[in-house]
Amino acid sequence: MWLAAGFVCAVLVALFLKYVFSSSGLSPFDVDTREPLKPMVLDKKEKDKVLKQGFESRKVPQCLDAVVIGSGAGGLGLAVLLAKVGKKVLVLEQHSRAGGCCHTFSEKGFEFDVGIHYVGDLQESRPFRCLLDQLTNGQLQWEPLDNPFDRVVLGPPENRRTYPIYSGREHFAQELKKCFPGEDEAIDEFLRLTKKCDRGVWMMAVLKLLPFPLAKFLACTGLADCLSHFFRYGSRSLAEVVNGLTQNKDLRAVLCYVFGTYGKSPREASFSMHSLLMCHYLHGAWYPRGGASEIAYHMIPIIEKAGGAVLVRAPVNRILLNDNNEAIGVSVLKGQEEVHVQAPLVISDAGIFNTYNQLLPREVQKFPAIQKQLGMLRHGAGGLSVFLGLAGSKEELGLKAENHWIFSENNLDELMDDYLKGERDECVTRVPMVFAASPSAKDPTWEQRKPGKSTLSLVTFAPYEWFEEWKDGKVKNRGPDYTDVKKKIIQSLLEVVTHIFPKITDKIEYVDAGTAVTNQHYIAAPRGEFYGADHNTARFTADVCASIRPQTPVRNLFLTGQDLCSCGLAGALVGAMICGSAILNRNLYMDVTALNKKLKHANAKKAQ
Repeated sequence: MWLAAGFVCAVLVALFLKYVFSSSGLSPFDVDTREPLKPMVLDKKEKDKVLKQGFESRKVPQCLDAVVIGSGAGGLGLAVLLAKVGKKVLVLEQHSRAGGCCHTFSEKGFEFDVGIHYVGDLQESRPFRCLLDQLTNGQLQWEPLDNPFDRVVLGPPENRRTYPIYSGREHFAQELKKCFPGEDEAIDEFLRLTKKCDRGVWMMAVLKLLPFPLAKFLACTGLADCLSHFFRYGSRSLAEVVNGLTQNKDLRAVLCYVFGTYGKSPREASFSMHSLLMCHYLHGAWYPRGGASEIAYHMIPIIEKAGGAVLVRAPVNRILLNDNNEAIGVSVLKGQEEVHVQAPLVISDAGIFNTYNQLLPREVQKFPAIQKQLGMLRHGAGGLSVFLGLAGSKEELGLKAENHWIFSENNLDELMDDYLKGERDECVTRVPMVFAASPSAKDPTWEQRKPGKSTLSLVTFAPYEWFEEWKDGKVKNRGPDYTDVKKKIIQSLLEVVTHIFPKITDKIEYVDAGTAVTNQHYIAAPRGEFYGADHNTARFTADVCASIRPQTPVRNLFLTGQDLCSCGLAGALVGAMICGSAILNRNLYMDVTALNKKLKHANAKKAQ
């Protein structure tokens, strides 16, 4: 018996080492591709030549190696990884500009970012910084936010409590302990648990890289849970863990506040997912110089240099399959005409629901393996944004390079439950949570580009059902009833933020809101979600993580982006790395880690 058990363990270890540590294909990280920093292009028309290349049949490169659906960070990141090993990749974007949630838009002389509010883990020596540097050939510059970079605001104006969130593990803990005397043990234990979960996230990548039978074995036997705190706590809710640490309701709210970055209230959110976010920002936050569009702007030339292209206004209406139900390309709808683009690999950054439910034939959608994956996930919460264009500089308006998380009280679960499950016409007048930040105050190039102007972005959630009746209306004219609902939400949010930023009250020159149906139109979010598939506790179990993988039940069709792992820029790029590892048959995490160590060693020698 013991001999048999030992043999099984030896086989498992051998397979584990083979698929996790062996690498047989080319690596995008063989050499450091950073180039000397070029002057930043501030002219919008010049940038649009890169970001707004419209689809035409003649622009489709010949002899493609792959076609990518969607130009979000997961799609562009994957295309760059393939381009760096000589692959010719075509990226197709349904919107009028590339970038997905990284794109920007202009109205009335103001420029607004859609989805990049701040990014963490960008210290010079970190692998994530190394990854972003390599994906943009060192041309993407990052500006640190102030410290504190977040402020958590609880309660109504007459009883408002503000708690600053500082970067640095020790600084974060020290400042919280000053705010909450007697809660040292709870704060230390929270940090200890989040760190353990964060360190255990490697097992998520392993489950997605291993052959499915082996990954499933590790998940179903509980071995994945034993080997990783990430999975041990994945199915435990954030509220359950935090409420077990302290009875202080304000501290509970502060420890849970970043749930807005993935869209689940503490009662439904996975503690492990929350841990990733807390650790991601533990050492600070950064913003891209020049705005979020800089991310796509510096990725696209790398794809083009390898013979590929990134084309916009190119809605993919279906994935082309051969008689064996293998992906062989895509169909792009150009007016009333279908243009077929052939490629041996099809990679979707359109999200798992769009990919399976919209782009595959009905008979293929019914495959048991596809239905099983869809049954494991739910749609995320509908997002809502308000964009404010302001007259005046950041100094004149009291805007800083920081974020405010504003809650009407400290009972976060009850607030969000009552709001999201209530009647629309009543709830839109009392939005209980809002994220407020000034992109213009974070960007040191803003004053040069837009002197005398500022912007403020407000973000919250609102169910898709509230706006579904207008989903088929004209984007700029959905009717007076829709406009009235938007006005009520805008007014509700303005009443909150003008208490925080009183100097903006008479300085608003432009205001508009983007609802769930706006997101549906511009970023092809099926139900207006910012963050793709729901980030609930079920999603972060070992079984689900092993099942949702880059390879799909359709041969030659792969998934990338935030539905593969988690949301945000970092989550989408993790999806790209895992998808790239599967396609290139090597562990790209080990590759980028090795390059990062090499560069750190070289920098240390220079400093001597």
